[in-house]
This record gives sequence, structure tokens and C-alpha cells, in this order.
Amino acid sequence: MINTIFFDVGNTLRIVIPDEAFSTTAENELMQLVESKEPKEVFFEKLEANWKKYRKYAKTELLDAGEMELWTQWLLPDYDTELVARHAGRLTRLWRDHDGRREPRFDVKSTLIELKKRGYKLGIIANTITETEIPDWMIHDEVAGLFSATVLSSKVRIRKPDPAIYHLACRAVEAKPEECAYVGDNPVRDVEGTRAAGFGMMVRIDEPSSEKAPDNDPKYIPDEIIENIGDLLNIFPPINA
Repeated sequence: MINTIFFDVGNTLRIVIPDEAFSTTAENELMQLVESKEPKEVFFEKLEANWKKYRKYAKTELLDAGEMELWTQWLLPDYDTELVARHAGRLTRLWRDHDGRREPRFDVKSTLIELKKRGYKLGIIANTITETEIPDWMIHDEVAGLFSATVLSSKVRIRKPDPAIYHLACRAVEAKPEECAYVGDNPVRDVEGTRAAGFGMMVRIDEPSSEKAPDNDPKYIPDEIIENIGDLLNIFPPINA
């Protein structure tokens, strides 16, 4: 019986809203913090290239760097190390804001509250480069108290689909993998990781911006596909019932 539900965050509980003015402000502040004298297009072309190298490493090794390591060794290795290290946390947030604003889906808070009322333990397992963005969102939207554990790859270094990050989350909430469900958007790593960890159920939210899974490969087939987070209430009845 499922008694614990873990969630992904990006493209699952929250989505990116394009906002040109918001992104431009973030980009300008990022350059100011590292005292860049390069033309903006040159600076961000180099940053994007370094980001792609880092992403290839992270996905291959299934490891994520902490914010200081990310910026000093990967993204801006040719800039002043002490300066970059001092602002690493803020730089990560600005790099994320460079994509747009991140907002929760319309039915997230009400659904989380109802699932908690129904007796489920809730948690987060997310691949992320920022160490503070998700906790800050949880506090801002007053949902922090609903989660029993928040496991972020930027904090524990392990990233999905490595089953170790799922098992770490299970230990944190004292649940067996077969008693847990995972809700995510990525039809490759989220499904693959959940299966490898031995979770009892995988639910995928149908997010158009997520990558596509190979056709007809059974290891990428979730147990349920939903369109809205609120649809989880049709899958997970009250535990006492």
C-alpha cells in the first residue's frame, strides 16, 4: 500500500513562465556580480557552452556539484575565484531566472494539503543546481510544513535516475521503497529512476516541454499519466479508507 508520495519540482510542481524583462534584469545583475567586462552576448555564449559541458558531466556521472564548485570550476573558471565563490548562491538563482519566472501550477497547494489530510507522507526528490530556491519557494507559499523530507541533488550530489537518491529519501522519512510513489514530468530519468529504486508507483504529469521517451520501451512506461496535479486525488484515496 502506498503511504508516501515524493515529488519532482521543475515542470512538475512548478513551471517556467517566459518573462523577457525579468530575464534581462537577472542577466544584467549576474554580469555585475562577477564584474564582467565582456560584451553581453560573448559572456552568455561562453556561459551557455560551459553549462552544456557541465550538464553532460552531471548526466553521465549522475552527480551534481554544489553551487561554489559549479561556478568556480565549471561555469566561470576563468573569473576571479574568490569573487565568484562569494556570490555563488546568488549567481545560481540569477542563472535560473535567466530562463524566466518559476511559478507553481494552479492546483499544487490545495492538492498537497488534501493529500496530507488523507494521511500520506510527502517529500521532494529533485535534480537542481540551486541549494536554496526550492526551500525558499516552500516557505513563501507556506507548504514547507507539508513535506517530511526535501532531497536535492545539489545538496547530496547524487542525481536522478541513480536509485541511491530515492533510497536516501526513503530513509529520511522511514518508508520502504515499495510503499512510495513518485510524481515527476521526465519520461526518461523520472520513470527509470523510480523503477530502479523499487518504488511502488510512478505517476508522470504530461508536460509538453519535457523531453520525450523512446517509443515502446517498457522501462519508460509510468503507472499513471495525469494532466494536472489535482488528478492525484483520483489516484490516492484516504489511507484510512
